Amino acid sequence: MIRIRFFTGILCSLIIAAGLMIQSCSNRSQVEIDKLANYTQIKVFFGTDRDTTASTDLKTKVGSERSDVKYGNCMVSIPRDHRMGVLESPKWYKLQFTETPDKHVSVLEIKMKSKEDFFRDINSSYPDSSKTAIIFVHGYNVTFVDAARRTAQITYDIGFKGIPAFFSWPSTGTLVGYTHDADNIAWSTPHLVQFFVDFIRETKAENVVVIAHSMGNRGVVEALSRMNQSNPKERKVIKEIILAAPDVDAGIFKNDIAPRLVNQDSHITLYASSNDLALKASKKVNGHQRLGDSAPKITIYKGIESIDASDVETDLMGHSYFSDKNSIISDMFYLIKDGKKAADRFGLVSMENGAYWKFRKN
Repeated sequence: MIRIRFFTGILCSLIIAAGLMIQSCSNRSQVEIDKLANYTQIKVFFGTDRDTTASTDLKTKVGSERSDVKYGNCMVSIPRDHRMGVLESPKWYKLQFTETPDKHVSVLEIKMKSKEDFFRDINSSYPDSSKTAIIFVHGYNVTFVDAARRTAQITYDIGFKGIPAFFSWPSTGTLVGYTHDADNIAWSTPHLVQFFVDFIRETKAENVVVIAHSMGNRGVVEALSRMNQSNPKERKVIKEIILAAPDVDAGIFKNDIAPRLVNQDSHITLYASSNDLALKASKKVNGHQRLGDSAPKITIYKGIESIDASDVETDLMGHSYFSDKNSIISDMFYLIKDGKKAADRFGLVSMENGAYWKFRKN
């Protein structure tokens, strides 16, 4: 009888201990769970005027056709051994054929939300310290999933603590879709204006940073120029504008767009490079120098800090350098986190008596 009671007591203790362990696991924070999984998760919010499909594959859940504006959020994994500026993806030469969150920057979940729930979710997600947000607008040849991945990667790499968001217009996500993409970014520009205005009004954001890349700059510079006239109150909330490798006609920008874009309420930074092969190809198609090409001479305009990134090591096409290499990410870190002007950011040297700036050679 004593032995039975003894073993019964041990069994009860084990059951209680197991229950406590289960409760402990259920009460663990997402950060603790991520540590065990060898990756962390970044929640990014989005607006998009792409169509949605019935596909269960996350890569094709949001398509490339035009649609009305939709809202939602994505969960994106960042591996523990992530290298700054890199979008880790499966490599065939490493015999990697599927994404795994502990090795790759991967979209784990896409949740579509009503407009009301979308903004309610953002307002409940703001940190107590500030109401700052980043809105990223991607360029040509980018899928919805890759836009989400890039937004999460930038957010993680610069240690951003506010709300990360992106607007995804219907790029085909293909190299041969250039003309199609050019038409669609023009079509999406009114939607982009409304997204910016609604975001600022509904979230009561106090400081918004807009980052545009490549062809996405066409929509961004036009949208913000329109807001200067139609929505000046909301436009003032956009404090920082980053134009990265813009596929925009340099002459048209300087003569027509910049006078409507620049105002005293925001700081504008242009990253350009003479080694951007994608923009050189665009020049051949469009016939004129692109704003993101610093050859033969970088575009300079009062109220815009132009930075020549030609000496920064770039990727194969030299077009994603703004987020692919440490020096650009580091510069964006000080620009966004501390609001430092070019003269106060490490790694930049003044050119032509401060007319523009250039990255120091390593």
